[in-house]
Amino acid sequence: MRRLREALGMAPGHVAYGLYAQYGLRVSPETVLLWERGLATPDSRELTALAGVLWCSPGDLMAAAATLREHRMARGLSAEDLARRVGVEAGAYLKMEESGRWRGNERQSQALSEALGLSLREYVTATGQEDELAELLRSAVTTRWQAYVRPATKLLPLPRHHLQDVLEQLHTDYQGRMVSTMSWGTSGTPADQTTGDAGREFLDRIVDHFWALAQE
Repeated sequence: MRRLREALGMAPGHVAYGLYAQYGLRVSPETVLLWERGLATPDSRELTALAGVLWCSPGDLMAAAATLREHRMARGLSAEDLARRVGVEAGAYLKMEESGRWRGNERQSQALSEALGLSLREYVTATGQEDELAELLRSAVTTRWQAYVRPATKLLPLPRHHLQDVLEQLHTDYQGRMVSTMSWGTSGTPADQTTGDAGREFLDRIVDHFWALAQE
């Protein structure tokens, strides 16, 4: 924000004046400085107006978006517009945005991802489902992966056949590690200890393995 303002030869007072003259927003120069320093945050309307005054897009004023609200604001969408595109009531969408937990169905999740241009990883982070995904993957590789295809389809905006391939490969990789360590190690470590170590290492890194496979 500061870089863009200075490139236009504007002082904080000029920005404050532009916000009022063009958009009817009463914002002090001091507030503009607080925004620049990250000590305060403009709301959706203020961010859109600020982008207009500084001749840029809302996304240009933001660091890497992480939450649904941040992604929506970066796209210059109101909550009502996004809710309409996704197919949910505006009030219900706002509650999910504020809680950080997305509860839409498969069709709505796909529409949300497309409307905000989210990568798979961005989608999982923005919808607050990282822990749920990790637990699902751990269960899939340690038991029957087939039982977790449907839950994964509800959780992620990916084609069912692709998720099947990914879960099967994760399960195969995990079981292969377990089998390969079912013997005495060179240092005399018992099989159950080496197996447990290898299994824990894989489970600790399972989400990273998932991203690598899912993006192929």
